Amino acid sequence: MEIINFTDIKGIKVGHEQNLEAATGCTVILCEEGAAAGVDVRGGAPGTRETDLLNPVNMVDKIHGVLLTGGSAFGLDAASGIMQYLEEKGIGFDVGVTKVPIVCGAALFDLVIGNHKIRPDKEMGYKACINANNTESLEGNVGAGTGATVGKILGPEFSMKGGLGSFALKAGDLTVGAIVAVNALGDIIDPEEGKIAAGVLNKDKTAFRNTEDIMVAKYDDKTNVFNGNTTIGVIATNAKLTKAGANKVASMAHNGFGRTIYPAHSMYDGDTIFALATGEIEADINVVGLLAARVMERAVVRAVKNAESLCGHKCYKDLK
Repeated sequence: MEIINFTDIKGIKVGHEQNLEAATGCTVILCEEGAAAGVDVRGGAPGTRETDLLNPVNMVDKIHGVLLTGGSAFGLDAASGIMQYLEEKGIGFDVGVTKVPIVCGAALFDLVIGNHKIRPDKEMGYKACINANNTESLEGNVGAGTGATVGKILGPEFSMKGGLGSFALKAGDLTVGAIVAVNALGDIIDPEEGKIAAGVLNKDKTAFRNTEDIMVAKYDDKTNVFNGNTTIGVIATNAKLTKAGANKVASMAHNGFGRTIYPAHSMYDGDTIFALATGEIEADINVVGLLAARVMERAVVRAVKNAESLCGHKCYKDLK
């Protein structure tokens, strides 16, 4: 297999816009020709947009964009900018008088870092579309990963910087890629190294504690408040998939979260993965799904390893 860029997947464009002072931003994944899509929401505190229409029993069979955004539920406003951009280009579901772009999305909670009064909005979503291209794969403190943090079991003081990551593979003619904004409650483990890459810090912030050990030790303490989590991402492939198939691939991709985020899918995370299929080649859905989990695993790790320090939060490079 060959490692490629997420943006090498034909028919997919990615754009980002961010405000580093406010520590927030958004990422847009455009599929202007339309793509079959599915979603799997596993976390207990999701902030999402237009996920119901991805149920195979519902009518719309293709979508035109996915928004990954900071700003919690406020940030979903950025989808309006994506819709404006696509409508101006004549892209969307034809309703006669106009074309309605189908834009799904998910938000992560980053209000406790930077300036909580500044969130992704319609203008930022539109700018992310203007910036969208199929030639570069930015990572770290960009787009939806700008205000992302991880390891928050002991509060923001002992958390670390998360970020945006991507990874893609090509096997013959089949391409499968992942892009993800990592903003987890828990620790991020690099499976290839078998150790924590980013997570909850010890008292002097020179080494890691273990989020799961802390949680287990306080199993009877229901007073803890876990502020601001959720890891959100997209799988894209050139395989031919039905909506049902895309939903299955999104589900299988969550194995990538399970291999890298400890713990994943808590009641304080809104962990969500979308899957997009551009429908170019025939492929076994089982192969697409296992590759989806593999690329998501590597994208999660790349997100924290490419992050930079921001607003006093240490990053992976600071502890190397």
